[in-house]
Amino acid sequence: MSRGVDFAMAATDGRARAGTLTLPRGVIRTPAFMPVGTAATVKAMYMDQVRDLGADIILGNTYHLMLRPGAERMARLGGLHRFSGWAGPILTDSGGFQVMSLAQLRKIDDHGVTFRSHIDGSQHAMSPERSLEIQALLDSDIRMQLDECVALPATAAEMQTAMERSLRWAERSKTAFGATEGRALFGIVQGGDDPDLRVASARGLAAIGFDGYAVGGLAVGEPQDVMMRMLDTTVPELPQDRPHYLMGVGEPDDIVKAVARGIDMFDCVLPTRAGRHGVAYTRFGKLNLKNARHAEDSRPLDPEAAWAPARDYSRAYLHHLVKSGEMLGAMLITWNNLAYYQHLMAGIRDAIAAGALADFTAAAYEGWARGDLPDPRG
Repeated sequence: MSRGVDFAMAATDGRARAGTLTLPRGVIRTPAFMPVGTAATVKAMYMDQVRDLGADIILGNTYHLMLRPGAERMARLGGLHRFSGWAGPILTDSGGFQVMSLAQLRKIDDHGVTFRSHIDGSQHAMSPERSLEIQALLDSDIRMQLDECVALPATAAEMQTAMERSLRWAERSKTAFGATEGRALFGIVQGGDDPDLRVASARGLAAIGFDGYAVGGLAVGEPQDVMMRMLDTTVPELPQDRPHYLMGVGEPDDIVKAVARGIDMFDCVLPTRAGRHGVAYTRFGKLNLKNARHAEDSRPLDPEAAWAPARDYSRAYLHHLVKSGEMLGAMLITWNNLAYYQHLMAGIRDAIAAGALADFTAAAYEGWARGDLPDPRG
């Protein structure tokens, strides 16, 4: 691994792993969930709140930050950490997924991608080298290769072309990254829902050699069972002494199942996006606080929760905030959701260390299946 970067496994339970990824700016306990800080902010949260909930690392988005406020400006202002007030490790994605999904009039070839900004229509170019240059200007701790992500379903030819191009870009990304000390570079497995392409991608990346390996191109429209089959195929092909990152995932159910298949790192917009839309994650599943049934419910979301939004505010109040469009509603429910996700990850880590992941998983599924707390009003 790059100098100043260390991944160590402390325990395993089946294919699940618990350990630490150590970087100069901090230690990441794995399995880890990374809150998404797209534009140098975890939406509706203060950075000290995010840290206090147990997050060791957050994610920043290269595409959004290069467009606004701009990577060169960010560098002049001292980098993403100083700019945002987050002192711990930050992972930046390559920008490739957002270029494919958000940008206008994009054109892709082996050199890279040219596209027009979804903000103002200005034209930009992104290559593997430029992506790494932007991430260096941001001074992120974990950097991602530029890859080509296709939405599923896709044709066999589309998946093969994207996978092979991503491998060529991986080699160029490794060259562009160079001998950067104290920072990590991850390669990204592509291949759609074709197991042979996934294996070829994983083996190709392993031959190039990276500090960590991400599984990309999933959670893009395929059923969960397809995602899990691709993990069953892919993860055994990855170097086992490096961290494994499943990009853009996901629901608590996805996370539990992916951990059991050897995934160490996750990110997803779901807990923050759901919070802004009035949906709370709890140990009893999701609650839509827009629903009228909460209007006169004086109970908290979960009286046993250790975090204030779930314990100290009534459902009626949260319902009122959401229906009134008050920003405090989004803040409290997002806080709850990120707290629940970090609580879930801590429980997973403890369960792996105790060799009891199966029992932990069964208890989690029992709670989700049981649904909400019984309503004393009948």
